This record gives sequence, structure tokens and C-alpha cells, in this order.
Amino acid sequence: MDEHILVGLSAVVALGISAQWFAWRTKLPAILVLLIFGIVAGPVTGWINPDELLGDILSPFVSFSVAIILFEGGLSLRMAEFRKIGGVVIKLITVGIAITWFLAALAAYYILGLSIEIAVLFGAILIVTGPTVIIPLLRQVRPTETAGSVLKWEGIVNDPIGAMMAVLVFEIIMAGGFTNMDGSSALVIVTTIVDGSFFGALGAGILYIMLKKHWIPDFLQNPVTLMLVIAAFTASNLLQHESGLLAVTIMGILLANQKSVRVKHIIEFKENLQVLLISALFILLASRLQVSDLAYFNLQSGLFIVALMLVVRPVSIYVATWGSKLSLQEKTFLAWMAPRGIVAAAISAIFALRLEQEGFADAQKLVPYTFVVIIATVTVYGLSANPVARLLKVAKPQPKGVLFLGAHSWSLDLACQLQELGLKVMVADSNWENISKARKRNLETYYGNILSEYAMDEINFDGIGKLFALTPNDEVNALASIRFSEIFGSSNVFQLPQSALSIHKESETTEALGGRILFSNEWNHSAIEDLMANPNQLALYRITDGFNLKNFTQKLGKNGIIVAVLNGDDNLLANSLDNPPTTQLGDLIIIFHRVEIDPSDDLGLIPYSMQLEPTV
Repeated sequence: MDEHILVGLSAVVALGISAQWFAWRTKLPAILVLLIFGIVAGPVTGWINPDELLGDILSPFVSFSVAIILFEGGLSLRMAEFRKIGGVVIKLITVGIAITWFLAALAAYYILGLSIEIAVLFGAILIVTGPTVIIPLLRQVRPTETAGSVLKWEGIVNDPIGAMMAVLVFEIIMAGGFTNMDGSSALVIVTTIVDGSFFGALGAGILYIMLKKHWIPDFLQNPVTLMLVIAAFTASNLLQHESGLLAVTIMGILLANQKSVRVKHIIEFKENLQVLLISALFILLASRLQVSDLAYFNLQSGLFIVALMLVVRPVSIYVATWGSKLSLQEKTFLAWMAPRGIVAAAISAIFALRLEQEGFADAQKLVPYTFVVIIATVTVYGLSANPVARLLKVAKPQPKGVLFLGAHSWSLDLACQLQELGLKVMVADSNWENISKARKRNLETYYGNILSEYAMDEINFDGIGKLFALTPNDEVNALASIRFSEIFGSSNVFQLPQSALSIHKESETTEALGGRILFSNEWNHSAIEDLMANPNQLALYRITDGFNLKNFTQKLGKNGIIVAVLNGDDNLLANSLDNPPTTQLGDLIIIFHRVEIDPSDDLGLIPYSMQLEPTV
């Protein structure tokens, strides 16, 4: 039995991470792939049975996981951001929620044929859009700042509100139905808000004091944070069901918006944990479906989904955003983004079990219909989010620009050339004289320490997707590469190789600790300075049929460097040690070389200014 559990848990983790990797490779929405993997592993093959695997701890595990995810979501909510979009968000979580609840319950009653009590409960469950789905989709789509912020705030904040409304309806049903409502219903809401707010503030306050007074060593800060999140969630839930979701959300928001203690490392830890939890949760909950539940994917449920997507969501959005400064395109994008996720699945499973035990009709339909909604909305929104965002022109373009660290003459030459080619370029340096030279050449600049927290807040990274660390200081290059790998991804962060002096001193700054090495190990800062001293040239050539990268590299030898290739999609392919760029007909090759060398000599290159002859 122990071996069975071990294999099952290993399979859940392996499938979850594999799904995330597969989604990354295929550019598919991760949530969609997770659902497919879970359904195949569960009802299709019977490989994973979560109820047998985890038994009674399945529900607490789901609850704790959702709590951690919502806490991490709260950590991402900044009040500075809220001040810009607060009016819209407030309307969405009040007017928008009321409209969604009413219309969804109405559709569930008339289209799905659910009893009035279960229909109203189902409508409350469908209020939540869920950060577990929204945040990965936002990361993939990259919408404009306003639209993205509104969706993020709505997705995180309406989770505890939806849970609270569902608890209210559940308590009313258990007390005898809507005909027997009394003052206790209002008490449920008040108790939920008070409990959630109190324990959220208490948890944030305790952690703040402990961090402020340095009562926790660095290596225990993340575990202690996790402990306090779970403690606040559990304590709040013990006093009032589902108030814990509100508690952890408030705890995250309070910690994120104080300025006295650093919580960035906690955020990073929670982000990594979130990926693992979301992966495991979707695999577990999708595999809980039964083969018989697949029968709920029918014409009835299809009509309900259509009503939910094309009537309920658009009406709630357009009414709630009436009179706001949002453009019609942004409103339409918001109207087309309402996927449901883990919280809806978890709440429906908890309430369905209790109601089934009490003998309520249609209670057994809650879970399968909820998963119908989750699967349908995740699939449709996940596959259509990118094209719809591009069609409405609310998606940011893929960042192709370069941040140059180091504003010396040859890096400025390269930066200017890339800017002329249409790429966004920014140059950063702590030397004012260098920055002045960059500004005289009409380059966007940042003057100061690029490694400071202030720089992270001040620099606008829109349109920039790569770092070229080109300073003569190997340690600065490495540290900058480490820092910016969090923003651009490690595959888009490049630095010069170590100087001969650093290697001689056995510097602790190694390739493993920095970015990808540009050019080759021989072309460090001093070697490039020698190359570009006198005479020098930065040249661009178009690649023709006869081009051979290997032969070209050999011809250049010590007299030139292949810097990068700009392909037909305007993607800059840096010439790195681990992965030299691939080339195609018509690409531009950017090089540094001595004037006495003619790089185009019978090697399939023509000057950039000349156009290619049409190919047959």
C-alpha cells in the first residue's frame, strides 16, 4: 500500500511538471495541458485515483494549497496599481459579481434544470474567476497594463468573495431554504469578513514584527512565512467556514504594501511553490472525475457555457465598467476573459458532499457541471486569449529589445545600430560621462546602479527582452545577469567572458553563476577593446545562398566577431558560446571586424544596404 501511494504521488508531481514543460514547448496554455493530462490519468486510464491515494487528507490538501496560492496572489497586489484602477475593480467585485451570480443562477435553473437552491449555489460558485488560471494566462498573453491589472485584481479578490457567497447560500440551504431566511444569513457574511480581516492582519503583523526585529534567520524566513499563512487560514476557518481565503489574501496584500521590511525573497519562493501546487491540484482534481461524469458534456451544458460566455460575462463587464476610462477594446477583452479554476472546483466538491449526505436533489451534479465549466472556459479562453488580445490590440508586443549594461564606445555603436534597425534599446551605466555620450547619440539611458531596488522600480522594461552585460567588471556582469534572469529569463541574459585577470585570480564569478557567455571565451572586454581600437568597424551584411557560418567564423579568426543575427521576424539571436545563432537567407549578420578584412569575400554576404534579388 505504501508503495502504491508513493508511486501515485510521484506520478502526480511528474505529470504536473511534465504538463508545464510541454505547455512551454508547444506554447499551449499550461492549464489546458494540465487538465488533459489529469483526465487521461484519471477517468480515461484509471492510473491515478486521488480519493484512494490521499483519502481524507485530499480536501485539507486542496484547501491549504488554495490558501498558499491566494496568499501569493495577494503579495502581487500593489496599492499603487489599485489607485489607478480601483474604481473599476470595486465595481467588478460588487455590481459585476451581483450580475454574474443572478444571471448564472438563472441559466443554471432554466438551461441545466437544477433545483432553485442548487442553481443559486452554483451561481455563487461561478463568481470566482481564479488566480490559478488568470495569472498563467496573463503571463502568456501580456495584455496592456490596465487590462492586465484589472484582471489580476478581479481574479484574486473575487475568490474569497465568491467563497463567502457560496458559504452564505450553503448555510441558507442547510437552515431550510430561502423561504426560511432570517438574520443569521447576514451574520454569516459579517462573521466571514471580520474573521478573515482579523486573522489576515494578525498573521501579517506577526510576520512583519519578526522580520523587522530579525527574529528569524534568513534560511527560516520562507518556512516561517508558510507556517503563519497556514495558521491564519486554519484559525479563521475554524471560526467561520471559508473565511480563511479572505484571511490569506489580506495577509498577502498587507505584507506586499509595507515598505519597512524586504519580502521579495518570500514572493520568489511563493511563486516557485505556486507552480508546483497548481500543477498538482489540477492533476488531482481532474483525475477525480469519473467516466460517467463525461456524460455531462452534452448539448444542455454546451448551451449553458455559451450563455455564460456570451451573455453573463459580457453583461456583467459592460455594466460594471460603464463610465470608466477603459477603452472599448479593453472592456471587450475583459468580457472575454473569465476562466474558472481550482477554487471553484474545491468549493463545489466540499459543498456537494455535504448536500448529498443531507439528501438534496441535484447536489451530485455540482462537481461534474463545475468541471464542465472549468474545462470549457479554460480551453476556449486559453486557446483564444492571444488571438483576441492581438485582434483588439490590447496585447503588448513580444519584447525584442536589449538592455545594455556598459556605455563605452563599441557598445554604443552596437546599441545605435540596433535602434536604427527598429529594436528598442536602453543603455545603463554608473559613469556619468558614458551616459552623456549615450544621450548625445539619442539613446534611452539609465544613470545609476542597475543592481539597486530603485532601478527595478524606475526602469520601464516594456519592449525589452534581453540583457547584454558588457562592463569590464566581471562581478558586476555576473550579478546583473543573475538579477535580470528573473525578469527576462536565463536564456535571454548574456555577459562577456571573464577577463584573464579574473581567471588567474580564480574568481568566484563563474559561468554557472552568471549569464550566457557572448562570442567565445577569448573575446573578453579587453580583447574587444583592442579589436575596436584602430582601425575598427561595425558592419551589417545580408545573408545569401552561399553563406556558411563555420567558414565565415574561420575567415574572421582573431580579426572579427560575429555579434548577432537579426532574422526575418526581427528577433535578435545573440552569438553565445553555448548556442551560436542559426541563419537563413535574408537574415542580417552583425559583426565587429578590422577594416582590412573583407567579410563578404565570396562567403555569401552582401552589404546591408543592398537588397536581395528575388528568389525563384
